[in-house]
Amino acid sequence: MGAIRVLIVDDSMFFRAAIARALTADPGIVVVGEAYDPYDARDKILELEPDLMTLDIEMPYMNGVEFLKVLLPQWPIPVITVSSALHREQEAMQAGSQDFLGKPGDRSPDGMQEFSAELRRRIYVLAERNLDKHYRVVEPPMSMAEIAAGAGLAFDGFIALGASTGGTQSTAKILKALPKDMPGFVVVQHMQPDFTRMYAENLDRDCAMEIREARDGDFIDRGLVLIAPGGSRQCEVVRSGGRFRISLYPGEKVKGHCPSVDVLFNSVAKITNGRNAVGVILTGMGADGAHGLLQMRRKGCFTVGQDAKTSVVYGMPKEAYDLGAVCRQAALDDIAAILLRHVSR
Repeated sequence: MGAIRVLIVDDSMFFRAAIARALTADPGIVVVGEAYDPYDARDKILELEPDLMTLDIEMPYMNGVEFLKVLLPQWPIPVITVSSALHREQEAMQAGSQDFLGKPGDRSPDGMQEFSAELRRRIYVLAERNLDKHYRVVEPPMSMAEIAAGAGLAFDGFIALGASTGGTQSTAKILKALPKDMPGFVVVQHMQPDFTRMYAENLDRDCAMEIREARDGDFIDRGLVLIAPGGSRQCEVVRSGGRFRISLYPGEKVKGHCPSVDVLFNSVAKITNGRNAVGVILTGMGADGAHGLLQMRRKGCFTVGQDAKTSVVYGMPKEAYDLGAVCRQAALDDIAAILLRHVSR
């Protein structure tokens, strides 16, 4: 993703200048223009084609909420509303704004610095959320020649994957695209007891890798996908000599789940050297897995999160991304190729 091109729309000269200073302080953001009212903004959007827009509400001729209702059906640009009219936040969001940030009441240097940092953070989050023609770099599929050359042989480790709502289909799509010689997977998918065994059996028929429900003590081997059984046991990865194996044990729910993605990822973070494990978090409701993935990334692991556009529920991957736990956020169709290339290095 290149620099994020932002248009600032605000009738206040003070805040246009303040926002411009805040954004130009970050080399990853470029202010392509400033507009003082909605009509000026309309002309500059057509001329400059910004990636994202900050928008005030209280402006002459047409307020920001009315402008959103007119603009977005014709030009669906991501918008952060930046306004002192806090009571109109819900209106702005219903009109299509994707985020709302209140202008600071404290205009001291410290107050403005805090506002500036928060605005920059939200711009990055919003840009990643809107992986469209401006942001998305499509990962080309691996060629048959690359696969035949022994993809996966360079990586002596395993991949830990967590998912919830919508994850059964997402995980299946990734696994079906991968060759037989991939590093082993351990998967925690929020699922009812007994369903994980049938899910694994169905996947095993459609995938090149061997897929089965995990048993306590199973080793994570190349070409093998182990799916943690649903029910009352937590799933961890532990070291056994120079190898990794599964530990299943009775445990309380964590983040409302047993097995829990956080428990899996935290266990990986404790034993990894950063180069022998990869973490993947897919679609799902809630926050399970986000903190565990952050621990993996802090240990040096490569981590991947599913993007908003292709998630059934952008909950778990969003929480992970917002924490800074995700090295690479990607569309579902790109994740298999991203993993394959990473383990082939």
